[in-house]
This record gives sequence, C-alpha cells and structure tokens, in this order.
Amino acid sequence: MAAEPESVERILEEHLPADKLEIVNRILYGSSSRVLALPAECAALGEKGNFEVKGHQIAAGCEQLRSPRLVRIGLIQNQIVLPTTAPVKEQRDAIHKRIAEIAEAAGKARVNVLCMQETFAMPFAFCTREKTPWSEFAESAEDGPSVQLCQEFAKRYNMVVICPILERDEVHFGTIHNAAVVISNTGKVLGKSRKNHIPRVGDFNESTYYMEGNTGHRVFETQFGRIAINICYGRHHPLNWLLYGLHGAEIVFNPSATVGALSEPMWGIEARNAAIAQTYFTAAINRVGTESFPNEFTSGDGKKAHNAFGHFYGSSYVAAPDGSRTPGLSRTRDGLLVTEVDLNLVRQVKDKWCFQMTGRYEMYAEELAKVVGPDFKPNIIKETE
Repeated sequence: MAAEPESVERILEEHLPADKLEIVNRILYGSSSRVLALPAECAALGEKGNFEVKGHQIAAGCEQLRSPRLVRIGLIQNQIVLPTTAPVKEQRDAIHKRIAEIAEAAGKARVNVLCMQETFAMPFAFCTREKTPWSEFAESAEDGPSVQLCQEFAKRYNMVVICPILERDEVHFGTIHNAAVVISNTGKVLGKSRKNHIPRVGDFNESTYYMEGNTGHRVFETQFGRIAINICYGRHHPLNWLLYGLHGAEIVFNPSATVGALSEPMWGIEARNAAIAQTYFTAAINRVGTESFPNEFTSGDGKKAHNAFGHFYGSSYVAAPDGSRTPGLSRTRDGLLVTEVDLNLVRQVKDKWCFQMTGRYEMYAEELAKVVGPDFKPNIIKETE
C-alpha cells in the first residue's frame, strides 16, 4: 500500500509556483486567514517531540466602540502511543504523557482554549464490539485521570480545556457515554456535553458501548467566549449545529475520530459550512494514524474480517463565519494548530449577511412539529389528471 500523503497543502506547495499558490490559497481558504508567528520555543518543542506546530490568525474589521476580542484556539491531534495489546493503564499513561508534551507548546503559544480529539486518551476501539478491555478506559467526568490531567493544564497555562473522554456515569448505573468535559482556566470543571448522535455506519459500532447523549446543546460561558462541543458524528446533522448557535455559541468544537475511506471528502466542508450557516467559529479536530486490534472484526457490510479501522487522517482546522478557514494540520503526524480569532467577527458577519434575522424559525418549528407526529403527510403537490 502506498504511503499516506502528508497533506493537500503540502502537495500544492510542492507543485505550484509561489504566485499561483497565493491565488489558490485565497480561493480555497479565504482572504481572512493569515499565518500567525509563534514563539520560537513552540517550534523547538515540536521538533524535539516530533509533532507539527502551525499558527494562523483570522482577523475581523476594526470597530469604533468595541475593542478586538482576540482568542487563541488550540487544537491537538495525536496518534496512540503504545500497541492496543498493552495494558490499559500503560496505554492511557503514554497518551497522557504525549498530550502533556504538546500542551506545553500550546501554553508557550498563549492558547486560551485547548481541545483534544474525541476520546483522546484511548484507541478508538468501538469498531471491535468487544467490551473488554475497552470499557475500562471509561472514567468519571468529574475527577477521572484524563480530567485531572486537563485540570493541571488549565491551571498551569491559564487556559480553558476541552477534555473529550469515554465517560462512566456512576450515579446512573455506571452507564457509559461519549462526552467532553469543559474545564475553566481556573481548573474548575464547568460541566460536560455528551454526544448527541451515535453512528451506525461501517466500522463505527459505537452503540454497542453507549447511546445518544442527554445533555442537549449546552453552551459554556468562559473568560474566552461562549463555547460548545458538537462531538464527531453530530457534524453530519445541520440542526445539531443550529441549536448550538441558537443557544449563543461563538466557537463550536468538533472533536472527532474519522477515517479516510469513509468521510474525507466531507471533512473540509461540514464544519466550515456550519461556521457560515450558523455564524460562529468552528474547530474540527480529527485523530491521526492507523490503529490495529488483536482480534479481527466485521461490521455487517460484507467486507472481510480485518484488524484495523482504517487511516485516521488528522487534517484539523478552524473555520470562521465569513467563510474563511485555516489550512489543516498533517494527515499523518501529531500536531498542534494555534489559531488567533477575533470574536467580533461573529456579530460583524451577522450584521452583513443577516442569516439569523432572515431565518424563519417559527415556520421551521411549526413544520417540524408536524413532521415528528405519527400522522404526518408530506406536502407534495402532484399533477392531477
């Protein structure tokens, strides 16, 4: 099998002259995204730790009455560190150590809000349908080991940290959920947001472990803006994005785990489209690498039994409400993407495009209420004889 290409951006850089590349980048990414210079020590940490570090900024227009509301978003994508046959605690501890290395670079870059990928402290083992040992990675959303690690980051670097975990809810029968814990820059747990939509496609056999979440569309008020978390498969549901916007989100994070054969053509579109349609910033994070498991598995799709999920293609990026976006991180390497945004852009774009003002929410609500009823009849007009 041919080696995975590092990124679309790298292919363009290698084959286009500088003047043509500038035009292509403007068309692909928009004119608002620019390179952000980061402290030299960030690059040094990346070189030492063998992870990519990229910086970008998305500007807003100057205003007379409001000062810029600059926020630095940090996204971490990573591979697992040890084989999936290693003991659970050793696997988790190795990932924690790796994340701590990258988080240090985020701290040096003065990141304000840091987010990891979906269930970052474990392999994405839900393809196997095996309960053992993968359910042992589940932890408390209040004081689990991954949460405690992220609390340390929050206090040490004065940053809000979004900590996506496999959650064990001991209060409610020990039920497992796919969740993201939000930790204030003070180190306090603000709350959690559970995955609203659970896939049943290909090797994504997640409903063997957890079902749809019950926390709705929470938005967390932080020192660095109002944030929300739309976990992985929820990005395929436009109304899911809509509800976070209606509740006032300014940045919506999409921690994910998705593979190239299934979703890569959609990846650069969905979070970016949501940023435009809902008029907020979006931050899409995907894990990276290929994870193999000791026992072969099938998924009822007629394919032969196999040990690997497929290639997680990384490519994490940030998109803005004006349609611009950053280039993505590598498809093959661990990485940190730092993006400085001006939250004033949210209101500026709302004033320009008026998507919310011209929305017909009362009409949508009335129609949806009919659609979910048992006696619904589609409003289809047919030619009469």
